Amino acid sequence: MLHSMIVTRTPQIELDNIPVMRNIKQIVAGLVILLGFSLLSCGCSSSTLRGSAPTATQSPVSPTGELHYKVPEGWITEHPTSNMRVAQYKLPKVQGDGEDAILVVYYFGAGQGGSVQANIERWTGQMVQADGSSSRDKAKSEALEVNGLKVTTLDLAGTYSAEMSPGSGALDTKKNYRLKAAVVETPKGPYFAKLVGPEKTVAHWDQAFLEYVKSFEFK
Repeated sequence: MLHSMIVTRTPQIELDNIPVMRNIKQIVAGLVILLGFSLLSCGCSSSTLRGSAPTATQSPVSPTGELHYKVPEGWITEHPTSNMRVAQYKLPKVQGDGEDAILVVYYFGAGQGGSVQANIERWTGQMVQADGSSSRDKAKSEALEVNGLKVTTLDLAGTYSAEMSPGSGALDTKKNYRLKAAVVETPKGPYFAKLVGPEKTVAHWDQAFLEYVKSFEFK
């Protein structure tokens, strides 16, 4: 007996034709795209952050150069008596004065030697007035710019009274003296020029001192 074979075919389900499944696939595809953008953004941000990381602080470079100037005719160059003295000159005395004037240029190092105002006040305190009045009221100070450098000058007469050497306590007292000084601010730190001598002798070298100051140049 022949039996007829009945083949039951299970109908194939077309997932793409089911609206719900189609929506799920679209959502998954969207999430994949968003994830890709997120990873790309993170990579850029990380790279940017790495690129903008602060570099190590570099040590400051000490400026090179020295203070240069023209020595006026008639000044006698002497060998500096200490390593704090960059230069030292003798300004010959005029008739009637018992001593020569001395000009010394000091340099103590970058940031050393005190402020401009502190030195002006210290120098002013080294001159005493015979009538007991304040030397500060008689001091003449001027701010200049010389070849791009700030220069502050002081001019004051009276009785010179200062320590013969720093910290010695022994005072060098000279009547009828005059002090002229200048603080020169340079990229390497301040230089200090100080002229002290008998009043008439310093007056004789007034113009030479001014020309000396105006010749300051850092290079």
